[in-house]
Amino acid sequence: METIQNKLDGRTKSSITYVKPYTQRIDNLKMPVGYQPPKFQQFDGEDNPKQRENAFDWYTDLEANSIDSWGQLEKEFLNRFYSTRRTISMIELTNSHQWEEEPVVDYIDRWRNLSLNCKDRLSETSAIEICIQGMHWGLCYILQGVKPNFFEELATHAYTIEITLDFDKREY
Repeated sequence: METIQNKLDGRTKSSITYVKPYTQRIDNLKMPVGYQPPKFQQFDGEDNPKQRENAFDWYTDLEANSIDSWGQLEKEFLNRFYSTRRTISMIELTNSHQWEEEPVVDYIDRWRNLSLNCKDRLSETSAIEICIQGMHWGLCYILQGVKPNFFEELATHAYTIEITLDFDKREY
């Protein structure tokens, strides 16, 4: 109430309440007829909650009236939170191999996560073929004849084959 009174009296006092970082010009903009505000994705527990908290804190800490356009907000945001995620090349993806004692399902998960950062987009069929090429020789050889169409199918077949191969290696 005191803040409102201060504005009416023409006085400006600092307040501990939230102040918008964007200018009055933005508030005065009229939205087109039929405009619907975007529906933002809510936190699903998958991302790092700290990243969202950091972004929210950054936004709420912006100086009052410091942002006058979407482009300016975008620039400020990117300057603060530029992603350090590295882009993976096709060469790096094709050179990725299953580690010595790595279970095949772990390799497939690791490979798929790596492929998500690849700058080149792959069809699922091509991605599966490249993933298979990085597996231990016995798995790779057998899976060439199976030709799975989906990663779920690949993981199921590869796991079954790996268990069978491990069972055959046992000595009694």
